[in-house]
Amino acid sequence: MAKHGALLFSYAFSILVFATSLSCKAIDSEDRKTYIVYLGSLPHNEVFSPLSNQIGILERVVQKTSAANFLLTSYKRSFNGFAAKLTEQERERLAGMKEVVSVFPSRTFQLQTTRSWDFLGLNQTAKRNATVESNTIIGVIDSGISPDSESFNEEGFGPAPKKWKGVCKGGQNFTCNNKIIGARYYTDDGASDAIGHGTHTASTAAGNPVKDVSFYGLAQGTARGGVPSARIAAYKVCSVSGCPTEAILQGFDDAIADGVDIITISIGAESSAPFQQDPIAIGAFHAMEKGILTLQSAGNSGPEAGSVSSVAPWTLTVAASSTDRRIIDKIVLGNGKTIVGSSVNSFKLNGTSLPLVYGKDASSQCVDSDARQCVAGCLDADLVKGKIVLCDQAGGNTEAHQAGALGSILNTSKPDVAFVVPLPASGLGSQDYDVVKSYLKSTKRPRANILKSEAIKDDGAPVVASFSSRGPNQIVPEIIKPDISAPGIDILAAYSTLAPITGSTQDKRRVKYSILSGTSMSCPHVAGVAAYIKTFHPDWSPAAIKSSIMTTAWPVNDTKTSPAEFAYGSGHINPLKAINPGLVFEASKEDYIKFLCSVLDEGSVRLISGDSSSCPAGSAKVSPKDLNYPSLAANVNSSTSFTINFHRTVKNVGLPNSTYKANILSSSKVAIKVVPHVLSFKSLNEEKTFDVTVVGRGIPEGSHVSASLVWTDGTHSVRSPILVAA
Repeated sequence: MAKHGALLFSYAFSILVFATSLSCKAIDSEDRKTYIVYLGSLPHNEVFSPLSNQIGILERVVQKTSAANFLLTSYKRSFNGFAAKLTEQERERLAGMKEVVSVFPSRTFQLQTTRSWDFLGLNQTAKRNATVESNTIIGVIDSGISPDSESFNEEGFGPAPKKWKGVCKGGQNFTCNNKIIGARYYTDDGASDAIGHGTHTASTAAGNPVKDVSFYGLAQGTARGGVPSARIAAYKVCSVSGCPTEAILQGFDDAIADGVDIITISIGAESSAPFQQDPIAIGAFHAMEKGILTLQSAGNSGPEAGSVSSVAPWTLTVAASSTDRRIIDKIVLGNGKTIVGSSVNSFKLNGTSLPLVYGKDASSQCVDSDARQCVAGCLDADLVKGKIVLCDQAGGNTEAHQAGALGSILNTSKPDVAFVVPLPASGLGSQDYDVVKSYLKSTKRPRANILKSEAIKDDGAPVVASFSSRGPNQIVPEIIKPDISAPGIDILAAYSTLAPITGSTQDKRRVKYSILSGTSMSCPHVAGVAAYIKTFHPDWSPAAIKSSIMTTAWPVNDTKTSPAEFAYGSGHINPLKAINPGLVFEASKEDYIKFLCSVLDEGSVRLISGDSSSCPAGSAKVSPKDLNYPSLAANVNSSTSFTINFHRTVKNVGLPNSTYKANILSSSKVAIKVVPHVLSFKSLNEEKTFDVTVVGRGIPEGSHVSASLVWTDGTHSVRSPILVAA
């Protein structure tokens, strides 16, 4: 994943006719930066003009000239706010206004899949509600889309659903069809995908079935999305320079108003932020108000604890895990030893072994530390010609290729994932890499051969990817994040022929389908499942869909994945079970408002809610753990005994007359009691409440104890993880 550079502001001016691209520079030489001013919900007032209101607020702090000169973007379709260029003094004054929820700087966010759907059990013969699926619209907020891909062919599709309120504004040379029914862009000069990321995620969620696709013969099969009959609306918020905050909010503002059913966004920051300063949390909240579930990637900063950046409870946060297909690449050393590495290597060395050279011995212009890693510009073309280069970091393959080497062996901290390489190359974990280095030193003429990659069966799957961001939730520890895991390693899906497939500028290959890994790839898998559920239950709320996905998940083997629920949440997604969960944990806008009362002041909560919501005072104030969430979590003091009470409500969506009994799967470190122990329902949509009490002694600081509550009626199993951390 490339690091992204400067923020892009220019697009906003094209939609605000009263501003010009030169006005700020001509009028004010002060140091101005782009800030987001979030004002909450749109007032329920037909004569209210969001734009006039926003300019009026801005005029109160900008003294020298017209406030419109500094307004970059107005959010006025689905929520209230704007982006503007402000001085520090102006920012402070705005932040102090009672009608302002938050003022926060624009940040650059980062972009974060044939076999995966079969692995999940959602094969091409799975039960479908084709008519409803065709009326389902998935909004993809990403780097654009490639409308010429076969995965988005309109053959067999009728006109866009009548509920669709969007447009096709994809720029020059961009044409929508009855599959891609809408497109908008907020960066660059069109909605076409020059990165490949947006095309990949869109096709994973809802791409048409396309037979016999592969990446140069690797991972051959039928590429398809989870809901291939669904429609796609693309919102381009990312360019090669990154995904600026103001563009992300524009994407949400439009997608909600356009009438999408599900939003998938495989974008995130390097760290979590308070809800009122997180553009994705803000957008997802207002989507939830309109009955739209937002799914977001957990992030690629694992396995560090607390690295998950998507933490809002109204968002479904997705971790990345493996499937039973693993792509490997073998290295045969001159002494006959074969070592198995990872890479998506489509090249052959024709069975020929080549001389090996270490990066530090192939550089005349860099210090040893840089040369060992094959940092850009370090390798000497004359010293690597006709050879395989050893590089101490995975990115060294780009420099090896550009310097003219014939191959590269790489030391990677993520040996569980294969990345596309521009030359014969293979990534090894540190232990195997040291074996190669030892061999290199043991002989005067070290040689090696790198074989073409191959796909093998991995019976140990699923395991959470090493790169997948982990909990705990740094903003509200009582909400377990991520929520779920899904396939995110070695995923083959549609790609843009405009986009390079590796980081080497000399790699001129272009493909229609490519293999990528990341939580970016896992997120659209769950978006496809959420849309699949919605086709069977069109009236279900975002919370009900989310609950059904979480409570029916496959339990993950703790011995293979660390640190348990902080890595995979409720488990690994199980699409076929999720359409019939039996019970669901509902949560309405009002429930989330009560939750916000536990983390924000009452004035901000009222602005966000758009009504006269008041927060409970004193002892009546709710704890974040009391949100009716499908998982249960609490933090305790590490040195004392504890008693924790959770209160939950479930709705019957299974059999009208049913009785559920509670089962506890727990270690001996805690005692767990459920009251009542039996829930009896006499009708559909009937609700029952229960309490869970967890009692235990001190837990070592930085550790946690986990357990599970499973409600079962003999047909359904409704599982909730219980997590107590110190």
